[in-house]
Amino acid sequence: MELTQVATGYCFLEAPRADGDCVWFTDLLLGGLHRRSADGRIDVFLPDLKHIGGVVLNDDGKIICGGPKGLVWLDPETGRSGVLLDTVEGEALTGANDMYPDGRGGLYFGTLSRAGEYGQPPSLTGLYRIDAEGRAAKLMDGLKFSNGLGLSPDGRRLYHNESLNAVFVYDVLTDGSLANKSLFSPQDNGDGLAVDVEGCVWNSSFATGEIVRYFPDGRIKDRIAIPHKVVTSLCFGGADGRDVWITTAGHEGIDALMSGGMPPREASLFHARADVPGLPTPVTRFRIP
Repeated sequence: MELTQVATGYCFLEAPRADGDCVWFTDLLLGGLHRRSADGRIDVFLPDLKHIGGVVLNDDGKIICGGPKGLVWLDPETGRSGVLLDTVEGEALTGANDMYPDGRGGLYFGTLSRAGEYGQPPSLTGLYRIDAEGRAAKLMDGLKFSNGLGLSPDGRRLYHNESLNAVFVYDVLTDGSLANKSLFSPQDNGDGLAVDVEGCVWNSSFATGEIVRYFPDGRIKDRIAIPHKVVTSLCFGGADGRDVWITTAGHEGIDALMSGGMPPREASLFHARADVPGLPTPVTRFRIP
């Protein structure tokens, strides 16, 4: 797979999400929600919001993203923004990390460890779901570091990176809740992930400079080398679903993050073309004023 670097000079890129001819991405440390257009122009929204680890599209054109405030919405047409969710069952969220639409108008999301204070010893995180009507519930807790999420083609399995631990898979029940957590892969350095139309799971690696592509049964199918050591996430897009957008944190992003410093500004957004399309990512259907 041939990669082209289409944006660089950042500290720690994350959360790519294709949006027609555009792609959204974030910089955890410098802040902001970035939109790259097909002509290469990059617009920046919410410049002061850091640690945005997940982005999804709402059906009305608004953007839902994470961060230390919980779930945040943005209207890119007006620049207006607000908080969609900051408490669940009376408990304040420590922040929202990676997320993925549930295919029913809501989404699954994980919480941040200490609201983005990565230099501190990691605290346990949780996995949550909010439905299209705004009802939220905790599905799992006591997780090492909740990260990448993705659904199988039939929507009956949810893949989940529990970074520093392993990749797990859950059965999705008819009400959207989860059951029967089981080991999918012992890979402990996974970050963001995506699923293709064949049901294969593409898992980024924040320590080995690669994307690992798994068969649906967890066997490794391919290893795709990426020019940077710290590969943070990926998504599919384009008219045929074969565009792949990959974010990195350069070579030193994780080490600098954990030490509380700022990595060199070498984090980049890459583009490639895949042989197989990715699954179309559902939109959420939140009613936002």
